[in-house]
Amino acid sequence: MAWITKNSAAAQVKPQSEPYFTDDMKRELDSVVTRYPRKQAATLPCLHAMQEKVGWLPPQAMEEIADYLDLEASEVMDTASFYEEFWLKPKGKYVIWLCQSISCEIMGEPSLTQKVSEFLGIQPGETTPDGKFTLMKVECLGYCGDAPCGLINEDIQQKINTDNLLDVIKNLD
Repeated sequence: MAWITKNSAAAQVKPQSEPYFTDDMKRELDSVVTRYPRKQAATLPCLHAMQEKVGWLPPQAMEEIADYLDLEASEVMDTASFYEEFWLKPKGKYVIWLCQSISCEIMGEPSLTQKVSEFLGIQPGETTPDGKFTLMKVECLGYCGDAPCGLINEDIQQKINTDNLLDVIKNLD
């Protein structure tokens, strides 16, 4: 298997005027870091906290976390890019997750994904130009008895079909 490499150490970051790492964030993370033998071990909780605050992980925010943890920015960026739960670019107001487990696939997920993709004009992993929707596929949501299923943000959608899912999407503000 070939390894895909990225040159994170050479990434150029255009800073914004206000830091992401605020005094409130530092106080929050100071209490988290004390639970670890070294503060660098708190990289994942720090990334989660920043993503919760900002909605995604801008490069500048990862640099600020690296400074706080006494790490290289490339180490933090590599960690964030390794885990799928971290967003490295802005996501839509509504994230539509479509389950692609075997139960959902058998019950019509491929055509459902195709129709939603066509309706939104994006492919899975992309966000609409207006920033309203992000379409994602997920391996299993655990609702196999009600397949196919999906999530819109945190709201489960069960026994979905093209018509009822597109109706829900159309009615989102």
